Amino acid sequence: MYVLVSDGSSRTYVGSTTDLERRLAQHNGVRKGGARTTRRGRPWRLGALYGPCETRTEAQRLERQLKKLRGSERLRADLVPQREPRPAEIPVLDRLVSPSGDRPDELR
Repeated sequence: MYVLVSDGSSRTYVGSTTDLERRLAQHNGVRKGGARTTRRGRPWRLGALYGPCETRTEAQRLERQLKKLRGSERLRADLVPQREPRPAEIPVLDRLVSPSGDRPDELR
């Protein structure tokens, strides 16, 4: 479970995935398949990670709870423990969104 924050506004987006790198690239338009609601507000950055959830049902329940919250409430939710990105995820997440919001050269 993840919460994205738009760098261009204060919007947030809640989603779940088994492949965070792929999903963040989709939301930022680097790969096809992002959610329609995240087309505006790019670039997106990771705001919070929750989980992992044991089952898909548990993930869907948590996603519904998070979506009931608004804005920065989603980043402070005490629904389940937040987790820090794993060391292997950090360079990948940084590479997918440049500070200017442009696609990194290797992904153009």
